[in-house]
Amino acid sequence: MTVVWINGAFGAGKTSTARELIELIPNSTLFDPEVIGAGLPQLLPAKHLAEVGDFQDLPIWRRLVIDTAAALLAELGGTLVVPMTLLRQEYRDEIFGGLAARRIPVRHVLLAPAETILRRRIAAREVPADLPDGELRPRGWAYDHIEPYRAALTSWLAADAHLVDTGALTAREAAVRIAEAVSTGVVPVCDIVQTPEPTAETQAAGVLLFDGQDRVLLVDPTYKPGWEFPGGVVERGEAPARAGMREVEEETGIRLTEVPRLLVVDWEPPKPPGYGGLRLLFDGGRLDPATVEGLLLPGPELRAWRFATEEEAATLLPPVRYTRLRWALRARERGAALYLEAGEPVGETPPGA
Repeated sequence: MTVVWINGAFGAGKTSTARELIELIPNSTLFDPEVIGAGLPQLLPAKHLAEVGDFQDLPIWRRLVIDTAAALLAELGGTLVVPMTLLRQEYRDEIFGGLAARRIPVRHVLLAPAETILRRRIAAREVPADLPDGELRPRGWAYDHIEPYRAALTSWLAADAHLVDTGALTAREAAVRIAEAVSTGVVPVCDIVQTPEPTAETQAAGVLLFDGQDRVLLVDPTYKPGWEFPGGVVERGEAPARAGMREVEEETGIRLTEVPRLLVVDWEPPKPPGYGGLRLLFDGGRLDPATVEGLLLPGPELRAWRFATEEEAATLLPPVRYTRLRWALRARERGAALYLEAGEPVGETPPGA
């Protein structure tokens, strides 16, 4: 089972190419995530939908894309061809990482005609005679997203996907080229860590590492949105502190010689589709300048790292992780570990209150 994801700007010809492609790849099925977006008005309150400008910004859409793709492959097997524009890297991480967690490899293809050709194609879209304004909104939407597409292309998209210049190709010709590239392995499986989704409560251990200015080390995973602390799930029979040390070495190349000191234990309640569990943060201490210079990002798990102040971390970390960090920093200052439930210590005054 595999997914061939056809990416590209609005108007690049993804859907028409995908329809041709399923005729060329044996046992393949077309899955257009647009149908999920079209169904959301039947599922969500209008007020909730009005809060976002694009259904891709809704977590439920991204989750349903992952679940639907997995369900289709479980039902039909073979290859799923998915024509869908993805311009935000964190959404790519979430969706491709979610598929990888289900052991579903993704081959990422980008249709990349020149911008002049793209604009010409958008302008040439026919307007249905019975709906004189019917194409104006989609056409305007396509024009509005050329700049975000250009920004994504230069920042991450061109390096992540297999590019096919379709400027001089028909949809059929583009599909033939993609089918050949997929069958011969020219389009590689996305290099993304495959972390199985939990089926029960888990324990996870993170380690806070600091530079000489007491800024905390954050890492940017490729397989989920948002920044994180070095760390990961505690394996069966493994001590949590040792798990944190192992993850630090695997992710950054830093080998801690002393067991880090516990800062917080946070019980994360189950929140479907997650199962929750215990989240522990340890103090790995300050790193010397030579260690910082030798920081590595081995393998496909992490994209980047940086040191951040507490204020900077607030803009990078998801809220639940930032709350955990705030309490961990207070515990570090006071020299005493804290027990949290859902991110808040029992009987403690919130920091800054």
